[in-house]
Amino acid sequence: MNTPIAVDARNIGKIYATGKDAVTALGDVSISIEKGEFFTLLGPSGCGKTTLLRCIAGFETPTSGSIHLSGRDITYIPPNQRPVNTVFQSYALFPHLSVAQNVGFGLKMLGKPAGDVAKAVARVLALVKLEDFADRLPQQLSGGQQQRVALARALAPEPEVLLLDEPLSALDLKLRKEMQSELKRLQTETGITFVFVTHDQEEALTMSNRIGVMSQGELLQVGTPHDIYEHPVNRFVADFIGETNFLEGVVEGHQVRIGTGDALDVVLDGQVGAVTLAIRPEQVSLTTAGAGIAAQIAETTYLGTDTHYDLKLGDGSHIIARVQSKSAGTFNVGDTVSIAIDAKAVQVLKS
Repeated sequence: MNTPIAVDARNIGKIYATGKDAVTALGDVSISIEKGEFFTLLGPSGCGKTTLLRCIAGFETPTSGSIHLSGRDITYIPPNQRPVNTVFQSYALFPHLSVAQNVGFGLKMLGKPAGDVAKAVARVLALVKLEDFADRLPQQLSGGQQQRVALARALAPEPEVLLLDEPLSALDLKLRKEMQSELKRLQTETGITFVFVTHDQEEALTMSNRIGVMSQGELLQVGTPHDIYEHPVNRFVADFIGETNFLEGVVEGHQVRIGTGDALDVVLDGQVGAVTLAIRPEQVSLTTAGAGIAAQIAETTYLGTDTHYDLKLGDGSHIIARVQSKSAGTFNVGDTVSIAIDAKAVQVLKS
């Protein structure tokens, strides 16, 4: 059975200004987001992810294309008439109103009866675990608590879709990690479709059911965190998602010969000629000198559970290996080692 679609953006284009001043923010982007999904738009600053989110919210009107919500065309419907709410990086809480009053403000503006407002406020404050803070003012709360108030306010009207525009970027690392778990819990418990925008790959991998990677106004790849990480479609995605080694080579039969002269076993899918190999550091195994690609350890970096080795190859290029520290104590700077890489761990990309 097919999962119903919550958001269906079809051939969305967005151009700012005209003539020689024209700037293309989105170029023919199409994407379908399922109901009840935690979907993340991921990419660097200026890639178009926030513009797409604002088009879904109604704060921007696409230059071309259309946006459908649960099958209904909402392209030209004003933001306040869409069953969509947005949580921004700035919490924008009213400093003179209590937590409960902030959460209930939108419902009050919609003309909801006082009893219904009170019930909704109690429900969402319990959801974000702030029942005991209902009478406090925003300045009496921590940054993480203020963010939860903003979430509660957005969830109170029970929107079909909740849009989140880099809402965690203002928090410190510890709070950000706590809020990642909190957001995923809220999405699971409410069943509301979340569309999350971030440039932080770890946030995307941690929370998302699926990820859409964007660059320069284009949607490059959509897939599960596992698919995006393990099977990137091009060099940009491989480089943006996690740490990656790149080696240039030429296809020879069922192998790829790299700059050192070594031939690596790879899984080819019809690629010929010059290719780029993408290899994750954790897929690089080290042994004492023997069979494999010869390398010299140029630098070691101890990171607690892992140790990173900067390895210099025979042609002067470098590759990074990430090895669990408990098994990494025998290698030191200057040592000669052999590199082994499983063929299935190598992604072959067009150069």
